[in-house]
Parts: sequence; structure tokens; C-alpha cells
Amino acid sequence: MEWRSHIQSIKKTGKMKNNIGWHVLHVKFNNEKKAHNDLKRLGVESFLPMGLTIRQWSDRKKKIYTPLFPSYVFVNIKSKLDFHTALSVDSVRSYIRFGDEYGRVSEKEIKQMKILTEDKEITEVETNVKLPKIGDKLKIEKGKLSGVECEVYRINENHKINVWINSLHQNISATVPLHYFQGGGAGLIQH
Repeated sequence: MEWRSHIQSIKKTGKMKNNIGWHVLHVKFNNEKKAHNDLKRLGVESFLPMGLTIRQWSDRKKKIYTPLFPSYVFVNIKSKLDFHTALSVDSVRSYIRFGDEYGRVSEKEIKQMKILTEDKEITEVETNVKLPKIGDKLKIEKGKLSGVECEVYRINENHKINVWINSLHQNISATVPLHYFQGGGAGLIQH
């Protein structure tokens, strides 16, 4: 099987170190429920936040539950076995990664999502990606440019932003991934 060779390559590179906790899996389109159920069946704790939406057809409206984060399922990895078992699920594509790091979600954030999605009195739960705006002044928090202050001058569809970095009285243009910024770009510098 193809996933076995993928697991072997992960074991050899040792990328699993210190990856205990909640992670995000990318799953096949419209396979979130299947992946979630398969993970539970295999003994891997998973969480699929669902939101109630109203779908309009030509002849009727219907309330249905849909994944709050399309193509994502959260898994609580407690061992290397859990890590590899999650990858063995047919509808799972991969773990979400940011460069060399696996996407992690804190226990507190999972609890908050559970409160928002499991309480029937809380309605109209939605998600959106809040990108910085052109002209925002940000501080890079990750990578080799950590600590550098910059100004956003362009944002593209891949959530990469182009920034001007003032140093040595010259402008340096660089494309920097959004996750390099504090709070995913939400932390503006106040001057």
C-alpha cells in the first residue's frame, strides 16, 4: 500500500518528535464525516465541528449540518501509532503543515470550538480567514526574519503576503507566508 511507504519515510526522518496533541488532517472533498467516523472506529480521537446552515433549493429550504472547516478533521494524537493510524484512513490526504511544522491546535481552542458547535442555543456559527490589509504594519514572528517589522503591500490568493522591509535605508521586497506573523497576521504594530 502507498500509505505504508509514506509512514516509513516519516519514521526515518523523525518528523513525529513532540507532536502529541491536536492536529489538523486534510481529507478528500466531502469526506469529512467518513474520515471522522473511520478515525473513531480505529480508536483515534477526532473532532469534526459542524455548523447548521440553511440550503435553498428551487422548491424548498432545508436546514443541514455541514463541516465548519471543509476538508479538515481534527485529531488528538497521543502516540506514534495514532499518528500513523490516522494516515491509514482512505479518505485522509495528509496532515496540514506549515513549512516543516505540523499544524497544531491547542486543547483550549478545541474546547472553544466544541462549545460553539455543540450548544444547540448557539446558532449561525461561521468561519472566515481574516487577512491583513494593504498598509498594515506587522511583525514577523517565525523563521529567520523573526522580529522584523514590515508593511503589507500585496496579498495573493494563496494567503501569502508581500511586504516592504525597511532596513539599511532600502526597501526589500519579500513574499512571506501568513503563518509567519503573530496571530496569522492579526497582530498589528501600534506606533
